[in-house]
Amino acid sequence: MTAAPSGPADSGHDPERDPEQEPRTPRNPDRPRPAPAGARGFELGCDGPSTLVVGIDGSDTGWRALYYAVGQARRQGSRVVAVYAERQTPLVATPMMVPIIDGEADAEFRDSLATTVAELGAEFGVGTELVVLAADPVVALLQVAESVRADAIVVGASEQTGHRLFGSIALRTVRTGQRPVTVVP
Repeated sequence: MTAAPSGPADSGHDPERDPEQEPRTPRNPDRPRPAPAGARGFELGCDGPSTLVVGIDGSDTGWRALYYAVGQARRQGSRVVAVYAERQTPLVATPMMVPIIDGEADAEFRDSLATTVAELGAEFGVGTELVVLAADPVVALLQVAESVRADAIVVGASEQTGHRLFGSIALRTVRTGQRPVTVVP
């Protein structure tokens, strides 16, 4: 003994295929759906990302984030803008407030980053660029992402245990940014 269907949902009939039942009127394709208030101005109007911003700092997770971003850019025909947030100049508390900085070592490090970013882009056929800013890393990432109209930001996960208390760059970027953020372990 089989039970009779109890309603239209259980009837097994598809209203679009059953000529006896009236199909629902489809949404007007010429009229766009209303966007939630927080989503206005988010989509930049392309299929897939056209520009990815990635934070690099010379750490293992930073390099993995760069390789991930370049791989994604290669698959989707995008470009990568690598951001290195140069450390703020620390000062020694002396009567003259002398900055402690090793300019030559910093210049060598920036040059090696630029070379690596360019070589990686050439190897995988991806347009790459290195931007160096003297700013907080999160501020630098967000500023560059805004200026290049990036579709997404890629960062490496923090390897430091102290960041669990004060917040890592990845977590702070997710919380303050207005773009999708991928955190690479």
